[in-house]
Amino acid sequence: MLPSRAFGRFIGRRLIALVILAVGIVFVTFVLTHMVPANPALANLGQNPTPAEIKNFDRVNGLDKPLPVQLGLYFVHLVQGNLGTSEVTSDPIIHDLGQTIPATAELAILSILIALVFGVGFGLLAALRRNSFTDFVLRILSLVGVSVPTFWLALIALYLLFFKLGIFPGGSRLSPSDVAPPRVTGMYTVDALLAGQLSTFWDALQHLVLPSIILAAANMGLLTRYTRSAVLEVMEQDYVRAARAKGLSRRSIVFGHVLRAALPSIVTVIGLAFANVLTGAVLVENIFSWPGIGQYGYQASVALDLPAIAGVSLFIAVVYIVINFIVDVLYGVLDPRVRVQ
Repeated sequence: MLPSRAFGRFIGRRLIALVILAVGIVFVTFVLTHMVPANPALANLGQNPTPAEIKNFDRVNGLDKPLPVQLGLYFVHLVQGNLGTSEVTSDPIIHDLGQTIPATAELAILSILIALVFGVGFGLLAALRRNSFTDFVLRILSLVGVSVPTFWLALIALYLLFFKLGIFPGGSRLSPSDVAPPRVTGMYTVDALLAGQLSTFWDALQHLVLPSIILAAANMGLLTRYTRSAVLEVMEQDYVRAARAKGLSRRSIVFGHVLRAALPSIVTVIGLAFANVLTGAVLVENIFSWPGIGQYGYQASVALDLPAIAGVSLFIAVVYIVINFIVDVLYGVLDPRVRVQ
């Protein structure tokens, strides 16, 4: 464990970097939004508003002020939790995000769990059976998982496993005959368990599994390859050879020495795994009609809903920097040497 003072400095440096990144992302989002060649007044008021209506709209939304003033107001509104109003749904962006984020979170959590269990497991197995047939097969599968486009895999899986074989249900989060459980977290599986609705839980889980596996495919391949490389690197260290020479069991060496030393490298890749989930969710959610943040962002892009696009961009950026912060902290806990870097 890191000494408390050194650990505090380590966390402090990461927090400062997090704040700087957040401010920079907000600034870039504001600039890019204003560079889009679209008139917010026309998008909100229709194609033939009067000059008085346009002027009033610009005044109410602060669009008649200089850009530095607009940027300041943008920061103030963000601090107040005001992301603006969607031009498509006419609801506050924060409300729309609150409705769509739980669906994506449910999908992402199961996807990451699947990727971690199978990716790390396959990578460890491939390393322990280096250059064997098992290693060869797992390396090929990991390469396919990383290389195959997510949307293509989703379409093939939906056609075969739903349309042809009927193993999994089609799109959406529940069957048409089922009713959503009382909202607590917004995640149907969790809310159904809290409400004691086991049939709804089972239905929601069946709908959740296939898109989660599709999202997990690339991450499984990524984690398999990185885990294999990290474990092989550790197994070449002198202290591992010394442990073998002392007669320690293979199980003790693998789980007590090798895997523990390889964890920092594996944890780093988990941040990339979350990035893959967020980027892949846009296509997967649209293919499976999953009403999450990816589908919401896609619909906002098609409709040129600038406030919604900015809101989704900020959410994804916040997730990125928070996940990277958590990964940095975990890396520092697992490998105290990074605190001096």
